[in-house]
Amino acid sequence: MDKNNKTIREVESGVSSVISAKNLSLTFQTNDGPVHALKDVDLEINKGDFVSFIGPSGCGKTTFLRCMADLEQPTAGKITVNGVSPAEARKARAYGYVFQHAGLYPWRTIGGNIRLPLEIMGKDKAEQDKSVKEVLELVHLEGFEKKYPWQLSGGMQQRASIARALAFHADILLMDEPFGALDEIVRDHLNEQLLELWARTNKTIGFVTHSIPEAVYLSTKIVVMSPRPGRIHDVIESTLPRERPLDIRDSPEFIEIAHRVRDGLRAGHGDD
Repeated sequence: MDKNNKTIREVESGVSSVISAKNLSLTFQTNDGPVHALKDVDLEINKGDFVSFIGPSGCGKTTFLRCMADLEQPTAGKITVNGVSPAEARKARAYGYVFQHAGLYPWRTIGGNIRLPLEIMGKDKAEQDKSVKEVLELVHLEGFEKKYPWQLSGGMQQRASIARALAFHADILLMDEPFGALDEIVRDHLNEQLLELWARTNKTIGFVTHSIPEAVYLSTKIVVMSPRPGRIHDVIESTLPRERPLDIRDSPEFIEIAHRVRDGLRAGHGDD
């Protein structure tokens, strides 16, 4: 274990690439035959990147994210997180994961939900209290620690889920379409808050979305994926400034990037 941790620290200090996939493929075996979810995926994600994955339903966006998190195992190729396998990165608690639904335990308070991973890690109560306070402030939920999930709106519950993923201070945050079920006004507000959180923490973020405006607004890099078997059709480096008010979506530069994403999605369907 010490050897693995040493490797992770050495890689983090010397290499900017945080997540690296090379010729990554994943095939699920089903009763109806094999399902080719990912095929020959190559991608580098650098420290501090905000990378969005966009593509049609079933294109492998979530599967790719789950490979990063050691929730799925590729059947060919290689993927590393901080220079080691996803399994080793998971054991080192290198990332936090936010699912599509908040997944908060209804019998635990918001504070209790956030401190759960810290309890599992065996952190003492003083450290737990400090971390819970810090992440509640990061997601603007100060004063809600003693509330229960059912007492919060959907957007607030999702912020609490993000806070739970941040509680143990991992440098990588993986987010699987966390705002997909929310209305547009709430989604815009949470997009602004997520950018603010990213600016304050400089975390590396992988973000799955079906929304072109969301992908363009949030990202430093947009990965456009084609229909199954999931392949990377285009990787778009954003030229937008890091500070992005919502009205930047009306700018010619924003619209140009959005058009390229849309064209990539159409072309990806053509490739299929």
